[in-house]
Amino acid sequence: MSWQATSENPLSHVVPHPLRTWDLDLGPFTPERVVTVLSDQIVMMIVAGLLLCAVLPLAMRKRRDASDTGRLVTTGFAGFVELICEYFRKQVAEPLLGRHADRFIKYVWSVFFFILTMNLLGLLPLATVLAPAGWHLGGTATGNIWVTATLATMTLVLMVGSGLRYGGKAYLAHFAPGPIWLSPLMVALELIGLVSKVFALAVRLFANMLAGHVLLAVLVSMILGAGQALGMAGGLGVAIPLVIGSIAITFLEIFVAFLQAFIFTYLTTVFISLSVNVHHDDHQEAAAH
Repeated sequence: MSWQATSENPLSHVVPHPLRTWDLDLGPFTPERVVTVLSDQIVMMIVAGLLLCAVLPLAMRKRRDASDTGRLVTTGFAGFVELICEYFRKQVAEPLLGRHADRFIKYVWSVFFFILTMNLLGLLPLATVLAPAGWHLGGTATGNIWVTATLATMTLVLMVGSGLRYGGKAYLAHFAPGPIWLSPLMVALELIGLVSKVFALAVRLFANMLAGHVLLAVLVSMILGAGQALGMAGGLGVAIPLVIGSIAITFLEIFVAFLQAFIFTYLTTVFISLSVNVHHDDHQEAAAH
């Protein structure tokens, strides 16, 4: 894609751009009979994973000093990472997952840092910088519903698999908590609720990350449109308040990047806890009655 095309279409950095495709007919899943195997957003996912694998281990090696006590104390960025990990363990995983916290805490950490890294990478104007060279790389991977749906599906598999592993028959029994004659209806409702949890995870992250980029794209298009319609002087008068608004929205997007990573991770932990703590919940309900 050329630089001119990127300039004329501010939404070009929001939508995915296929880099490698395969001709494949999967019915309604491939209306154009093409499957994208590599796109700019997939590249950003790969970059996020490589950054986490390379940067975090190196950062966590930094210690205060070489003394026996100093080797146990992290500093700088490593201290920030350790603070986040400790918060998720003590304030999220242990209260919700209880005795299962240590089994799932690594997944919880991985989900948070992976989503946060993709969110922050999406704020970098890589597409604009690389467009003159004919490259279209960049964009927010979490602004793609297929990416967020895949992450949510992974949580679903972990929910069901862990529920069957640690709850067994009790986990299956919670799908029909009422009388036998109500079982068909209750099972259907419980399955709908299970799917709704995954749907909420996917759509919440996708919609929030996409909204900010679309808003910025609209502001940029207004600046370009004003410049073409009103000339340089009129365009400058419109551009100044819009640029100030864009800067404010960018700072808001940084906050949203952290917030949505936390919300997705927190809800993931909640949903997993509902699957693995079936016995505990039943005892609580019996005691309440």
